[in-house]
Amino acid sequence: MTRGHHGVDLAALRGCDTPTVCNVIELAGLRPKSAGYADRRLMAAYPLLPPMVGYASTATFRSAEPPVGNQSYQGLEEQLERMAEIAGPTVVVFQDLDDPAAAATFGEILCTTYQRFGAVGLVTSGAGRDLEQVARLKFPCFTTGAMGAHGYCHFPTLHQTVRVCGLTIRPGDLLHGDSNGLTTIPAPVAAMVAEGCARYLKAEAEILDYLKLDQVDRPGFAQARAECVRQLGELEIWLKSKLEPVQA
Repeated sequence: MTRGHHGVDLAALRGCDTPTVCNVIELAGLRPKSAGYADRRLMAAYPLLPPMVGYASTATFRSAEPPVGNQSYQGLEEQLERMAEIAGPTVVVFQDLDDPAAAATFGEILCTTYQRFGAVGLVTSGAGRDLEQVARLKFPCFTTGAMGAHGYCHFPTLHQTVRVCGLTIRPGDLLHGDSNGLTTIPAPVAAMVAEGCARYLKAEAEILDYLKLDQVDRPGFAQARAECVRQLGELEIWLKSKLEPVQA
């Protein structure tokens, strides 16, 4: 069992899909339902991989103009040092400051490096390259597109709050991403999300199992839907009861 901050069961979270994670967070009521997830610009480069779960190691990225000293990947060694400061598996997160992106944020060498130093995925508001080679690493990447060159790539700042496709990400934020997108998991609810997902899916099964019957009708559907709503109400009460001691 892989444990993260505050006893979070990361292995169990990897067994959950991102939409259900978002559903459970909504029930907890810690943030607006329209906040806390990346917008449609951010796409999983490898949508068939299992969910990515880890803690954000953030950086900004530029490639349109050379850095001082004209050194490619300037800031990489320091970035690896900052990654080591984060307890638990890391997700490398880049905000590309060039608009539009001038070149690819990542490629085979960078992803291999991050993976070897403990990262479990990468997120960028920019582009990627070497997509076939990175696919062999089974290293989840989230990006807005692909570009063939790396330009004057360098990392102007490290370990600060970044903005990626509408989502604010802070160093150490717990991230969950799959083929549906990327979300942050608020720390107060993180330890309950995996169990919450199992209970949410059980509630949804009331409707889905009914719809698999040979014969269905509106009264039967209404009954199944009412039972689903009842269970979700119980789940909401459970989540908020667990949060009260944390928030007190």
